[in-house]
Amino acid sequence: MNLFKSHVTFSKEQRRGIFLLLTIIILLQCVYFFVLPKVLENSSEDVQINNEALTKFTKEIDSLKLIELKARKPKVFPFNPNFITDYKGASLGMSNEEIDRLLSFRKQDQWINSIKQFQEVTKVSDSLLNSISPYFKFPEWVTNPKASKTSFKNSYKTKPKTFAQKQDLNTATVQQLQKVNGIGEAYSNRIIKLRNKFKGGFIADVQLLDVYGLTPEVIEKIKLDFTVKTPRSIQKINLNTATVDQLVTIQHIDYDLAHHIVEQRQLHEGFKSFTELLKVKDFPVNKIEIIELYLRIDKSN
Repeated sequence: MNLFKSHVTFSKEQRRGIFLLLTIIILLQCVYFFVLPKVLENSSEDVQINNEALTKFTKEIDSLKLIELKARKPKVFPFNPNFITDYKGASLGMSNEEIDRLLSFRKQDQWINSIKQFQEVTKVSDSLLNSISPYFKFPEWVTNPKASKTSFKNSYKTKPKTFAQKQDLNTATVQQLQKVNGIGEAYSNRIIKLRNKFKGGFIADVQLLDVYGLTPEVIEKIKLDFTVKTPRSIQKINLNTATVDQLVTIQHIDYDLAHHIVEQRQLHEGFKSFTELLKVKDFPVNKIEIIELYLRIDKSN
């Protein structure tokens, strides 16, 4: 009993400490239940919200958000819709079917010369047409036909030249090329530089498409006076038996594309026409006429 009593008996100092602790607890409880609510009530009454200023601030925040969203959107620069590629069409929101219709139309060597004709060919919706057509940039002879016809008549008053009358593109000089309307020193030098990259020169006129900056309209003007009369001799590669190493020797075909071509060939048991290349993954559609120069199609073994 004495042992138990020794555990529950407090000294004088301990009893004072316990009493002080209880007093503090009671005081804090009184503050919490009686004083603090009144303080909070008074402080809420003192705070006045300026609704007009808050509305103005919210609008400014929203406008800054819109500016940031617009800045993050990829910029679209003016372009000629005749040269839309698979990647470009997909980025514009066109479906695969719409892109295929455009490529098929261009494959027939036909040109789109108006927004209306673009929709007729591709069958795009009105909403998509309205969003992308402001960026269409047609050549001057389409947008300003009167001026182009006048300059064309002044430059070419005679009938189109025959093959015999034209100059050989593989022997033309810089000075001779500059006589063509639209060809200056820079373009003529680029044409000669590209021609000299190949031992024997160009194979065909279509290789002018590889000259940086030359538009189809200027190329057509060049072809009125020049053509490849002495094409360099090449050994064409059989598309249905070509290896990857053989394919990469062709302009615009790298190892990735060569592998895709071989895979497509194996999947469909050979190619029957060059147009089937357009279905190959990452194939450069606008370079197919140049790539065809190096190929032939024989039945696969």
